Order: sequence, then structure tokens, then C-alpha cells
Amino acid sequence: VQVVESGGGLVQPGGSLRLSCEASTFSLDYSDMGWFRQAPGKEREGLACISSSGGSAYYALSVKGRFTISRDNAKGAVYLQMNSLKPDDTAIYYCTTTSPCGSSWSPYSWGQGTQVTVSS
Repeated sequence: VQVVESGGGLVQPGGSLRLSCEASTFSLDYSDMGWFRQAPGKEREGLACISSSGGSAYYALSVKGRFTISRDNAKGAVYLQMNSLKPDDTAIYYCTTTSPCGSSWSPYSWGQGTQVTVSS
């Protein structure tokens, strides 16, 4: 299973970024998908999860109200819209296939990730 993340970069505090995720070797259509991140010296943190149909989404409290997960199965893509970014959001962001979304979810695989840096 291979996913490719893109869209990271350097952004000022308060700014926005949209991350994208596509699969290179399989169709995402039937997979629940999630976004995780890992900051230096910290454990990986689950941020958001979306069901295969896109009908349900779940968020970590740390990003709820600021981040939005979405998907376009016709394009085979999953997105993470990130608004009101803070320096604490600086991390490598990963897109993953996951266990069924709910109050918690577990990643099945990891991509290379995309670096997000929030700094003035």
C-alpha cells in the first residue's frame, strides 16, 4: 500500500494549507482514510479520519474546528484543509489507510509524509 502526500510547506501563523493524498498502487475508494502528524520529539498523533464514502469524519480535539478532512473518490484523493495554523502545528503530516473511523482509529500503513512548518 503506497500513498503519496503533497501540499506541505512554510506558512505564517494564522495561515492555511491544503494537504493532498493520492494512492499510487491501489484505489482509495473503499478505504477509511486518516491524517496523522509527528512533530520533533513527539509521538505520532491522529488528527482526522474519514469514512470510505466520505459520509463521516472524526477529529482530534487539537485540530477540531481548524482542520477539515475531505475526499474525492472520483479523483482518488483525500485532503486535509488546515486553517488558523499555529507554530505547534509544525510537523510531518502523513496520510494513511486506517481501521474503521470512530472515536479512535489506527493506521494501516505510512507514506513518506509532507513537512508543514508554521513560522513567522
